[in-house]
Amino acid sequence: MKGKGKQVAEVKSAPPTRGSKAKTKPVEAVPVAAKSVTKASAISAITNFSSAVRYLLERTDFERMRTVKYNEETFTLARMHAILGKLGNPHQQIRTVHVAGTNGKGSTVAMIASMLQACGYTVGVYTSPHLMDIRERIAVNGNLVDRNTFAELTKQVAVAASKAGVDPTFFEVLTAAAFKHFVDQAVDIAIIEVGLGGRLDSTNVITPDASVITSIDFDHVKLLGATLPEIAREKAGIFKRGVPAFIFESEAIVEKTLAESAAAVGAPLRIVNKDIDFSSRFCVTDDLGPHARVCLYSKTSRLEHLPVPLSGEHMAINCGLALAVVDHLRTVGFDCPEDKLTTGLAATKVSGRMQLVWERPRVVVDGAHNPAAVGALMRCIGAHIPYDSMVCVFGCCADKDIPGLLDKLNLGADKVIFTKSPSTPRSADPEDLQKMFNERSGKMSMIARSVPEALEMATRAVSRDDLVCVTGSFYLVGDTLKHLAQLDRNVGGKIPAVVK
Repeated sequence: MKGKGKQVAEVKSAPPTRGSKAKTKPVEAVPVAAKSVTKASAISAITNFSSAVRYLLERTDFERMRTVKYNEETFTLARMHAILGKLGNPHQQIRTVHVAGTNGKGSTVAMIASMLQACGYTVGVYTSPHLMDIRERIAVNGNLVDRNTFAELTKQVAVAASKAGVDPTFFEVLTAAAFKHFVDQAVDIAIIEVGLGGRLDSTNVITPDASVITSIDFDHVKLLGATLPEIAREKAGIFKRGVPAFIFESEAIVEKTLAESAAAVGAPLRIVNKDIDFSSRFCVTDDLGPHARVCLYSKTSRLEHLPVPLSGEHMAINCGLALAVVDHLRTVGFDCPEDKLTTGLAATKVSGRMQLVWERPRVVVDGAHNPAAVGALMRCIGAHIPYDSMVCVFGCCADKDIPGLLDKLNLGADKVIFTKSPSTPRSADPEDLQKMFNERSGKMSMIARSVPEALEMATRAVSRDDLVCVTGSFYLVGDTLKHLAQLDRNVGGKIPAVVK
């Protein structure tokens, strides 16, 4: 732990000495009358990792529900304040960066965290969803919270919720556990990713050093709004008075909405590629192959020709936001030499995004789950991965813009195998997906009853120079990673046939 950053977000003065904590007034929290407060027996049953996960799975989980009422009652922040109050308000004892947006949140979080860690800081990261292990959501310097600690944190939050008289949701328990873990680990700063929207998200109890909104596009329209301004206003709900808000230059209606939202709460808005000088270019080198390079200039930084560590034209935008945020942190007490920033940026890794997970045949997974993300993925594969033909294994949630997803999928896929993830009841029926796809495309498509069967079918359909791409949802990507992890890669590298 470098100990150069202040420990409490509300304190804007010079950084404290190692281990010191500034005093803040506790947030007044009105306990919420729960429909059914968790029974003491359920809390006492949390004795290890498995029982902690079991307790979580018994909570209301909006991530897996087909229909959700998005309002101040269902998503009330009063529950979070009540729980955190009983935990000693850990969210007030750490410095944070808050990241919202439709696409690009995870990669932006990862780049910010990697750069700060390379500068010697202890960095907490809270993200969602997870791919294989629920502990992926809570990490410090890239290390997942261990199983015993996870169980203890879950129990502490459950006890706090019971004392507060509230029945916490799945995401609320994890969010509170993350804040408590970051305090226990004495992190210098935590990078917090919004789960859904922004205004009513459980993470929106913090007063960060910087707020970030990545690209805005159509997703969760039944919850967040059917127009881009409506969605943008929900995302902008994370803006706080006096806290710099960072966005990338956007289409006029989105930028206008975000600017109005920032002005309404008194958040200084800083637009990368407008207020902050930024440029990017695509190039090919022997050591890195095809990639983007970016430059960012400010009063405190002159960052030139930095390779973007993640593939895709959209990643240059996310990289610009990450650099702008770290540049701001340099002005509020963080010592971030440019050579270390460069090293940290280059070391960024993000699971489930353009990730090559199998060599023969080549299998790439990406959690793209809305039309903009799938379109970016298709372009990214075309620019970065040479192949003769591409077979896409596709499955998505039923509440998504399925026609839009299929149109973008059709741009890159030569053949599609439709399947569904067993990990969520929100999965769309593969037969419905195929029917809609056939109505808009003449390309070949098939249906697989399971992810293993889909992968085996894809393996039979490709040759040495072809590519398999699994996309459509993070749930599908997670199921794919779990299945491939169980296979023996030494048997010719082949994905074996499914046992009937």
